[in-house]
Amino acid sequence: MIQNAYVGLGSNLGDRAGYLLLAVRGMVDAGLDVIRLSSIYETEPVEYENQPAFLNMVAEVRGATLPSPEQMLARMLRIEYALGRTRDIHMGPRTIDLDLLIFKDQEIETEFLTVPHPRLALRRFVLVPLNELMPGLIHPVLGKSISELLAQTKDRSTVSRWSAG
Repeated sequence: MIQNAYVGLGSNLGDRAGYLLLAVRGMVDAGLDVIRLSSIYETEPVEYENQPAFLNMVAEVRGATLPSPEQMLARMLRIEYALGRTRDIHMGPRTIDLDLLIFKDQEIETEFLTVPHPRLALRRFVLVPLNELMPGLIHPVLGKSISELLAQTKDRSTVSRWSAG
């Protein structure tokens, strides 16, 4: 039974690593108990490909202190807004992107929020860092572990561990 939540973070404009760190700080300041972070990965864009490479990571947030999924989404949207996120081009470049990937073992489908994230199993840029943190985590809907989903995804985009330098 999943007790924690997992948030995907991505940036491909400006100081990408700086935006990731500011977003993590924003999550902590918003009262989210971030307990672990994956490594940072440099990833090529998918779907809308004519844009700079992303830096992506996943944060694990402690379940005992979690607000509701809707409150968590609202906090994440405020962090994006504070860090200059705009939504001019669908899937386009952004200073920061925060996605609620998994919320405990809940399945949620509303007009504003779908959890687990509907494209989680289709994206290496999420699966690779999530697999680093929790390879045995079972997807609440698909019933497969993150490592199985990573092995089975058809996404062949490049995801490589990033280091500042």
